[in-house]
Amino acid sequence: MAKTTVAFDSAGIPLVGDLYTPGSPAESPRPAIVVGHPGSGVKEQTAGLYAQRLAEKGFVTIAFDAAYQGESGGEPRGLEDPSHRVEDLKAAVSYLTTRSEVDAERIGALGICASGGYVLPAAASDHRIKAVGTVSAVDIARQFRLGADGAQDPAVFQDMLDAAARARTVEARGEEPPVLALFPDTAEQARTLGGEHGAEGFEYYRTPRARHVRSASCLTWSSVDRMATFDAFATVPLIGRRPLLMIVGTRAVTAWMSVEAFQRATGPKEIHWVNGASHVDLYDRKQYVDPAIDKLADFFTESLERAA
Repeated sequence: MAKTTVAFDSAGIPLVGDLYTPGSPAESPRPAIVVGHPGSGVKEQTAGLYAQRLAEKGFVTIAFDAAYQGESGGEPRGLEDPSHRVEDLKAAVSYLTTRSEVDAERIGALGICASGGYVLPAAASDHRIKAVGTVSAVDIARQFRLGADGAQDPAVFQDMLDAAARARTVEARGEEPPVLALFPDTAEQARTLGGEHGAEGFEYYRTPRARHVRSASCLTWSSVDRMATFDAFATVPLIGRRPLLMIVGTRAVTAWMSVEAFQRATGPKEIHWVNGASHVDLYDRKQYVDPAIDKLADFFTESLERAA
């Protein structure tokens, strides 16, 4: 397996990605998979892990940093723009179609966490994506509006919209706007604020387990009002007859979102439960990632072969 740093354009913003190719030679172009990273993540974390593992299964894969984040371009830094995140996935598909080692008629998309939401409208509106997989899928807008468990007091998001409005006014006056911190200072604070899910997120992103210097620790407040009206699941029926696989941990507090998206799908679909896994366990815990990779490899092999 080989890894190559590549660059491509997404609506005028340069993106940086890692292209993974199988080590064994191929007689013809291979099927390929675009892999999107979680919110606040970067390509070197779970997206890169899944891309590498799937390349070892025989696919050409690409994991990339979203616009405004990681090594990719775009200002302001730390902007989470749902519509552009969808565009980024399509841009990665476009890039793969230019590669001689890729069969442009056999491209799939895999989204993890927030990208598990973004790949759904990307596939719904881009017929070049022949099969869709998700792991711990989240509609980031629902998570901000309703909470990871769906039980958040609506007043919380209204307060966030107030803060976003104030930040826009500050910026309009030529001053430096405040930012939205994603993590508290300690794991104990993360657990108090977000329960076990919050503590697991802190452990993954803020400790040596997976911490990366380019992983976002904050977002712009303007990200929040962009999320307010976004709906990752509204266009799921447009995926139509293209296959959909959603992988979910049985302990994931976010599982309700995968279930909701799954219920909206009208074509060939499967929801696959990984016993004992939480949302974050599926990012990197070997005992959960291994069966997820095996399931995804089988799914994309069958689905993309059928698409040929």
